[in-house]
Amino acid sequence: MSEIQTDVILRGDCIERLKGLPDKSVDMVFADPPYNLQLGGDLLRPDNSKVDAVDDEWDKFDSFAAYDAFTRAWLAECQRVLKDDGTLWVIGSYHNIFRLGSAMQDLG
Repeated sequence: MSEIQTDVILRGDCIERLKGLPDKSVDMVFADPPYNLQLGGDLLRPDNSKVDAVDDEWDKFDSFAAYDAFTRAWLAECQRVLKDDGTLWVIGSYHNIFRLGSAMQDLG
């Protein structure tokens, strides 16, 4: 068995990189996933400041179902690679945090 490199940041397609890791081999995952923030018009915060939409390809999904499938896939891989006492930190916004939370609850 080859030795796993430790204390590194893995860059690339998150699902593919996670699939390359052994089960229960990771102490912590820090995720800042796409927000799926494609706005059709102006969106204002409670203080009336404008929210800027993200128009990069990495944040575009055809539907909520596609976004949810992607979210569940990377979360399932995180669950697989995390040690029993591992930690998952997820960054979200009010656009996606409830979808992320629902997926995490569904995965247990």
